Amino acid sequence: MYVCLCNGITDKTIKKAVENGCESLADLRQQMDIADQCGKCRKHAIEVIQQSKILSDKENGLLIAAFA
Repeated sequence: MYVCLCNGITDKTIKKAVENGCESLADLRQQMDIADQCGKCRKHAIEVIQQSKILSDKENGLLIAAFA
């Protein structure tokens, strides 16, 4: 699914970036142009990052608590 329509960035692209060490929107913005046009994708991009990190931690056997 497209997260950033302005730059054509999908949730799969963001998830791949998290797998490669991206931990925040700031990290993501260093790797790609996201949330630099209209900004409507900002919140969704952060949610995808957080969900991907939680899933990654669960797969690695780590139990964490996430607070919004």
